[in-house]
Amino acid sequence: MQFAAKLKGWAQVVAAVALVSLVAACGGGGGSNNNSSNSSSSLPPSPTAQPVAATAANTAPITVGPGVADVINIPTVTVTVCVPGGACQSIPNVQVDTGSYGLRIVSGALSVPLPTVAAPTVPSKQLVECTNFADGYSWGSVRTATVQIGGEISSSIPVQVLGDVSFPVPTGCASGAEENTASAIGANGILGIGVAPVDCGTTCSSATTFAQFSNYYACSGASCTTTQVPNASQVANPVANFPVDKNGVIVEMAPVSNNGSGSGSGTLVFGIGTQPNNPLAAAQTFTTDAAGDLNSTFNGSNLVSFFDSGSNAYFFADSSLPPCGSNFSGFYCPTSGVTRTVNVVGLNGASAAANVGILSAATLFSNGNNFAFNDLAGQVGVPNSFDIGLPFFYGRYMYFGIDQTASGGPAPYVGY
Repeated sequence: MQFAAKLKGWAQVVAAVALVSLVAACGGGGGSNNNSSNSSSSLPPSPTAQPVAATAANTAPITVGPGVADVINIPTVTVTVCVPGGACQSIPNVQVDTGSYGLRIVSGALSVPLPTVAAPTVPSKQLVECTNFADGYSWGSVRTATVQIGGEISSSIPVQVLGDVSFPVPTGCASGAEENTASAIGANGILGIGVAPVDCGTTCSSATTFAQFSNYYACSGASCTTTQVPNASQVANPVANFPVDKNGVIVEMAPVSNNGSGSGSGTLVFGIGTQPNNPLAAAQTFTTDAAGDLNSTFNGSNLVSFFDSGSNAYFFADSSLPPCGSNFSGFYCPTSGVTRTVNVVGLNGASAAANVGILSAATLFSNGNNFAFNDLAGQVGVPNSFDIGLPFFYGRYMYFGIDQTASGGPAPYVGY
């Protein structure tokens, strides 16, 4: 088991910049567990919703377990990628990430020859993307693939392959460790199914902003330059390109024990209100900005919050919670179970108090056979934010409505 503190993706320099989630392995191992005597009796009641069976065409089973790299709280599905009109490959252990947009596959897990994409404004050069994280980066080409998840198919959409190019990494991209492998990200890829239809939007497509903010490059030989990319050529959210069940997703996770469980399970449901198995039954829905972010208050401060299945814990700043020792660096280790409340506020004015239960990470990790946790929290990776990660999803139906404002449709939203 790796005790990994997940760090939120790209910095939010503007609202439309995509946020790619990552679990960065921080190591674990021997030594004494501090705060090992910990009680869950003071935690808030755990939700108890059970996922629907993953038997319909618009569903896919979700699994939390050791996966490919023994990293905790990684929800995964199997994704099939095909050369358009050609060979296909089923890739297991792809992370389900509601905090990012678009499919990214580790090159070491890919065996079918997906066609590369030319840079739209410089067709003689190849389109390559840089994904910056708080502690590193990924670098890989944009390619075209037909993507199937469950019985749903997106035909000929842009995806990213991580670590497949030899072009020198631009100075503006490289920061920290290179994270292009399954062991580095904890999965064979990242399935970004958040509220945005593409991963960068107008930030990268606009002539006035791409030079400063685009994460796309036109590459040839030993040269890569920042490039303008229209939405149609950006790495795409596969769900937004399904024929019918394309307006959102429901992440339904079964409950797990407050003391941790060996595994977790759930169902990824495509579409909201499009089939008998996907009605919008959230008690509350909150409209978000283009990146899926909400206005929130916590401990008297205004901050940004987001519901992110790609985060393996809650991440926020709280000086009253003691951090763990070096064995579990990045996590909190309170001496007893505690509850924190973040007041989540949508752009539509809807608000709700989200109660977060926290146990000592040292206690939770004392059983090395557990991989699913509903009360794990760590120190914030992005300033002035409250990252409501996978622990909140257990025992709930979490709804993510994809932004359809470009076509006159509904604004993006989340609900539970």
